[in-house]
Amino acid sequence: MTVIDILTRVDAICQKYDKYDAEKLNGANVAGEDPFARLYGSVDAEISQCVEKAEAARQEKNRATVVALNAEIRRAKAKLLEEDLPKLQRLALKKVKGLTREELATRSDLVAALPDRIQSIPDGSSSATKKNGGWGASGSRPGGGVKFDSTSDGNFDDEYFKGTEESNKFRQEYEMRRMKQDEGLDVIGEGLATLKNMASDMNEELDRQVPLMDEMDDKVDRANADLKNTNVRLKQTILQMRSSRNFCVDIILLCIILGIAAYLYNVLKK
Repeated sequence: MTVIDILTRVDAICQKYDKYDAEKLNGANVAGEDPFARLYGSVDAEISQCVEKAEAARQEKNRATVVALNAEIRRAKAKLLEEDLPKLQRLALKKVKGLTREELATRSDLVAALPDRIQSIPDGSSSATKKNGGWGASGSRPGGGVKFDSTSDGNFDDEYFKGTEESNKFRQEYEMRRMKQDEGLDVIGEGLATLKNMASDMNEELDRQVPLMDEMDDKVDRANADLKNTNVRLKQTILQMRSSRNFCVDIILLCIILGIAAYLYNVLKK
């Protein structure tokens, strides 16, 4: 086989699989108004990003970073399979002006190849369950008993304990709620600190007011004592005034009685 034959065969193979070149397909229609080309380009770019993240997770030594990257990959894969892929399947069946039947068939082939590309991206969950770690049944056992499969060594690697998307969402929700509780506790702590400062200020003010209140009590006691003494003196004065008046009245009445008696005596004597 000559070099010319080899080049000819290579060109034929390239032309045969040229329709599966995503970059050429996107470059031909991105500038236009073809929604399939735009969406397929976006999906292809997102798949490339997932592959890069998977490679970064494979080389990363920090466990927390690896878990976060795998969670992002699983979310991206779920979005691609549940949202973008059905849209591409519908758009691939629509006829576009300027495209031949062969190009439309190429679009269907590209969309059909996407699920395998997406599922082939490692996300840390493929090796979570041991394939040989189940229960086995033996046809040569009498009584149909159950035995453990001894092919599993009983050791679990780090991939076994990696969280799923649901557990990661639960953990994120837990962290968010804990942060909100911490913020609420901080607000309550600030309010309590303010109340403590107010109570301290009130205590200091009461300490300053206690001597003044004691002085006021002393003044009130002295005023009460003075009032009692004044009342006693006034009562004595009134009693003295009343006694002298009664004496004068008694003398006047006695004189009147004596006068009446003398008059009656004179009248009866005559």
